[in-house]
Amino acid sequence: MRLPLLPLVLALAGWVPSAAARGHLVLVGGGERPRAVMEKFVELAGGKDAVILVLPTASGEADTGERYLQEFAREYGCTRVTVLDIKQRSDAARADYVALVEQAGGVFFSGGDQRRITAALLDTPVGEAITRLYARGGVLGGTSAGTACMSPLMITGEGDFTVITAGNVELTRGLGLFAGAIVDQHFIARQRQNRLFAAVLEHPELVGVGVDEATAVWVRPDHNFEVLGEGSVMVIDARVATIVRGPGPGKPHQLLGATGVLVHILLPGQTFMLRPAGREVMN
Repeated sequence: MRLPLLPLVLALAGWVPSAAARGHLVLVGGGERPRAVMEKFVELAGGKDAVILVLPTASGEADTGERYLQEFAREYGCTRVTVLDIKQRSDAARADYVALVEQAGGVFFSGGDQRRITAALLDTPVGEAITRLYARGGVLGGTSAGTACMSPLMITGEGDFTVITAGNVELTRGLGLFAGAIVDQHFIARQRQNRLFAAVLEHPELVGVGVDEATAVWVRPDHNFEVLGEGSVMVIDARVATIVRGPGPGKPHQLLGATGVLVHILLPGQTFMLRPAGREVMN
């Protein structure tokens, strides 16, 4: 689904990385959360005694927040973990939640349905406080839906993913913190290449980042990222490609094609340089 012009223009304003943004993202593709990945999140949040917040908004399971509390305490020795029990926009206006975010070193977003996250957080006091946390050097972590919500344009999960055609991947406004990218999750395990190719070919100014299960990208303050965990990350870069549209089965589902698309398969330890001009993959 193509975004209407005005919201698209407004969203574009948030895609340019701010010089003031000094934070980190640790984004897991779903499935198992490797210990090294979660230890990196805790380290970047300020260590086991830092204030860490869990945001289970995406999940439909009542005990999600408690399970994360137990994981952080038992597995990583964290002593100051709190759940932000945000289910709707009114919850994200609570002054006590805003105050907690202002004290936190990191916020971790659970999996579930990414649309619940954006519906509850966008343009709210808590959402704005989370953005400030990131700008001042904090870390935002997430898995599955908690990863998908981080890009400026968010893949909702709706659409026909058996083809690469225009208008068949529903995109909506995301949190916009992974600037310059469209991120997807459970990527190799669930064969989601078609939908990310389609999204990138319709928005070639954004780099597609498909993160597999038990794998994460650590996005640093300069917006370059390193692969962590056990699997791979596919990068689809069409910024200098030539995009073409074929007749397809009829509007709006035209076939999408391209020449000059760069595709990288990155393994743990490799880094992708996400820069406006030129790309480089480093070991």
